[in-house]
Amino acid sequence: MAASMARRLWPLLARRGLRPQGNGVSSQNPRRSFAAEKPNRNLLYEHAREGYSALPQLDMEPLCACPEEVARALDLRKGELRPADLPAIIAVWQELRQLREQIRSLEADKEAVTEAVRALLVSMGPEQDPQYQGLRARGREIRKKLASLYPRETQLEERFYVRALRLPNQTHPDAPIGDESQARVLHVVGEKPAFSFQPRGHLEIGEKLDIIRQKRLSHVSGHRSYYLRGAGALLQHGLVNFTLNKLVRRGFTPMTVPDLLRGAVFEGCGMTPNATPSQIYNIDPSRFEDLNLAGTAEVGLAGYFMDHTVAVRDLPGRMVCSSTCYRAETDTGKEPRGLYRVHHFTKVEMFGVTGPGLEQSSQLLEDFLSLQVEILTELGLHFRCGEELGAPGGGGCGAGELQFAHTVNATACAVPRLLIALLESNQQKDGSHLVPPALQPYLGTDRITAPTHVPLQYIGPNQPRKPRDPGQAASS
Repeated sequence: MAASMARRLWPLLARRGLRPQGNGVSSQNPRRSFAAEKPNRNLLYEHAREGYSALPQLDMEPLCACPEEVARALDLRKGELRPADLPAIIAVWQELRQLREQIRSLEADKEAVTEAVRALLVSMGPEQDPQYQGLRARGREIRKKLASLYPRETQLEERFYVRALRLPNQTHPDAPIGDESQARVLHVVGEKPAFSFQPRGHLEIGEKLDIIRQKRLSHVSGHRSYYLRGAGALLQHGLVNFTLNKLVRRGFTPMTVPDLLRGAVFEGCGMTPNATPSQIYNIDPSRFEDLNLAGTAEVGLAGYFMDHTVAVRDLPGRMVCSSTCYRAETDTGKEPRGLYRVHHFTKVEMFGVTGPGLEQSSQLLEDFLSLQVEILTELGLHFRCGEELGAPGGGGCGAGELQFAHTVNATACAVPRLLIALLESNQQKDGSHLVPPALQPYLGTDRITAPTHVPLQYIGPNQPRKPRDPGQAASS
């Protein structure tokens, strides 16, 4: 996520405070108009083209200077964009850059002609009429050339952005290359729990304690959904509040984010809401055009900074947000039941904005990692710390007072996965569950026990023994 974010969402730094960006795009500008949609869409580019944002500022110089390095990174990522796509992107960029230089030169000439005509009209005599007519002819000639160049610029611009906005940011130099087997374990925290009995899985524990329900929900909310009840719900609220309280005390700004976001924000974070298949739920476009359910809070947090500047004195900015996350995940219905990879869940996310230096963003990432370790340690969990680095989202530094920022994010608390770990680590032989001391104030107890009676009884179809419906006569 962080590896793709800031080049496209561009929170900007202003040494003297907030400044609007000067190259905003208006939908009325004929140079930004299109007659028809193209099959290879890019929602982020369309967002700018329609005047909602400025056009993305992509730093192409490093790519043009070292295409082999970028091609190697693309090959290692194994993504949709392949090394063979780079030459076409570079060629279109170079053609677009040359065309824009030609347009800027003609626009400067046009402005000079306009100023000359304006000055001549102030004190023009009959003897100056040929000069005046010559300037007007020159102006018409320039406008005619520009009228032919603007559509070509629009075509090249679309071809360039549709491809170039799929380029990822650079990968962090410390990121391991390969699959999960290549990950390095940095250190292990805590002791693996030992049991004198056969341990149960989290779902069996939760069902016996009547705090998790996942059976018979296909007609309610589909597969991979679940209910948390009683102490299960309190465990979720306790985990969220425990995490939020800790991070707010550490100086994080608490945030809430929209659950519905436009596709441009997802694409700015390296996600493709219109891909097939996609992890993103799309709202019916016939009713609400271009709205999608957020699968993680950092997308909404990144959108909060979109098209805005941040004063250097306010950096690093650190935010924390608890949100409901929606993900398509698997759709076959054949996966094992449980809270792993569900369609909806609650998560607390840390999000940060730093200056453009890799040293600053790497330090913030280390701070986030330390907080993750602290949270899991206080919950009494046994875990390994490995390497999973993308890159702080960031672009090259531009001229003037504005620079591209870096963005960093890390999950502080993914509720379902922590519930799995807590239930399976703290289970007791008698079927009860010990509540970690850090969560006891939120549950009001140190132990969760099974209920003395069954609060719900299933009376749906396919039951051999079913109670009579209201008003139904007893069978003889």
